[in-house]
Amino acid sequence: MLVDFIDHEHELVLLSEKIDWNYFEKEFSPLYSKVGNPSHPIRFMVGCLLLKHLYNLGDETLEKAWIMNPYMQHFCGRVFFEHEFPCDPSNFVHFRKRIGEKGIEKIFAYSVRMHDAKTNTSNFVLSDTTVQENNTSFPTDAKLCKKVIDYCNKIAGNEGIKQRQRYTKVSKQMVRNTYNGKHPKRAKAARKSQRQLKTIAM
Repeated sequence: MLVDFIDHEHELVLLSEKIDWNYFEKEFSPLYSKVGNPSHPIRFMVGCLLLKHLYNLGDETLEKAWIMNPYMQHFCGRVFFEHEFPCDPSNFVHFRKRIGEKGIEKIFAYSVRMHDAKTNTSNFVLSDTTVQENNTSFPTDAKLCKKVIDYCNKIAGNEGIKQRQRYTKVSKQMVRNTYNGKHPKRAKAARKSQRQLKTIAM
């Protein structure tokens, strides 16, 4: 169990004790349906979003840090140390859409207060494009490879170089195949498309 080996004076342990997690449960519970598959705990989702802003992490970089850090796991309400991230990073996008702009603002308020408590300063600007009307695209290895392919095609076009194949439509479909790549039914195709994109980009 995490409580058996973590330092109870660690900053994240102390912060987790100061947060009223029941407040978030009461605010966000009505947004969930009582039928269908059980969702991830609200404390876990809110805790992960707070950690993202405290340590300036992305949805995917948070996953790697969370697996290695028992204090992050404790902060999110986990009881035992876990070697795998409980959900796909794309679930955070769905959660942000579920709670909406007002919900994000409530979480931000806690994030700002924790940041100030941690650094004793307030000289920073906190913004999140996910509350805007446009759909925000999060960077992934597949999307970066797609950008490399498109940029190389642009250079070839500017220089008048004739290409045997541009991979424009093929690479677009491969990126789609990588979406929700941890789902058991999509994992194999996602890994294959990821490898192919890297090969083309090189």
